[in-house]
Amino acid sequence: MARPVWSGVITFGLVTVPVRMYAATEDHTTHFHQLQRGTNDRVRNKRINERTGKRVEYDDIVKGYEIAEGEYVTVEPEELAEIAPGKSQVIDVSGFVEAAEIDPVHYVRAYYLSPSGDQYGKPYELLRAALAESEKTGIATFVMHSKEYLVALRAGEEALTLHTLHWADEVRDPREELPELPSRVRSGSKELKTAQQLVESMSIPFRPEEYTDTYEDRVRALIEAKANGEEVTPAEGPPEATNVVDLSEALNRSIERARSGRPEPRRRSGSKAGSRSKGGPEPRRRSGSKAGSGAGPEGRGAGKGRGAPRKGPALAELSKDELYRRATEQGVKGRSRMSREQLLEALDGAREAA
Repeated sequence: MARPVWSGVITFGLVTVPVRMYAATEDHTTHFHQLQRGTNDRVRNKRINERTGKRVEYDDIVKGYEIAEGEYVTVEPEELAEIAPGKSQVIDVSGFVEAAEIDPVHYVRAYYLSPSGDQYGKPYELLRAALAESEKTGIATFVMHSKEYLVALRAGEEALTLHTLHWADEVRDPREELPELPSRVRSGSKELKTAQQLVESMSIPFRPEEYTDTYEDRVRALIEAKANGEEVTPAEGPPEATNVVDLSEALNRSIERARSGRPEPRRRSGSKAGSRSKGGPEPRRRSGSKAGSGAGPEGRGAGKGRGAPRKGPALAELSKDELYRRATEQGVKGRSRMSREQLLEALDGAREAA
């Protein structure tokens, strides 16, 4: 059971609801220790007085704001807490807005809120249901760990969710930050209509469980390979930029591919067409399979046992992430360094061998 990171009350109008707040996400990043090169000796950071070179204990450290070179105003934690008395225990809802009004660039981190006790379940659920029915989002402020946050309060399927937001002066203006921006595309142009057709042909429902962090998979595969003394080769480079002259052709081919489900080889910089990683499958031609064949999405994931044939969409219709997931399930060696085409070859080989 997760532990609350904050507790207090939500206030909206004259209604007060005691709540506890829990982190809604967790990090799955592979974490490394720092070692001195050529040894297994850990490297650690220590708090050192810049002038004396002596170590400083944590309790002897205070916050300081530089007002002039070498001149600081120091502030104690108690002084910061005193300037927001009581406010650190209140999520103060100032109003409700349409969710679409909040630019996603403002979102920072998500939390779940729960009622602090059974006796507060009814007002909590009334607020959640009211937000869900009205499709509104509450805008509020609160203080946590001596920092004030602007937050969005939204209704989830099961619980209220709180999203911390960037303040307006924290969001950069792209017109000021980006070196150059293209002029707007003329409305109704042929290329714009073609691009819209491509977007429409590639429209899908969002199912986050179908996406995996393939980079993290490759990091773990790298660690496993090095631990086993295997050779590691770099991944393929990124795809080359589309030639502006060929833009219309590329759009039309993309639409055709999206509608037919056929894979379209993409030239990549820094890689050779026939390259493969050590220990990976020998490239070969596939036979007896046609692009676009196979059952619909409802058949995805069928098939039992490693290397068993799957029902559902043909391999050629799958994205690289989906191919990589299947290669992981079937124990394909060297998969972390394979291109999409190499994954196709390896999975076809495993299916035929079965």
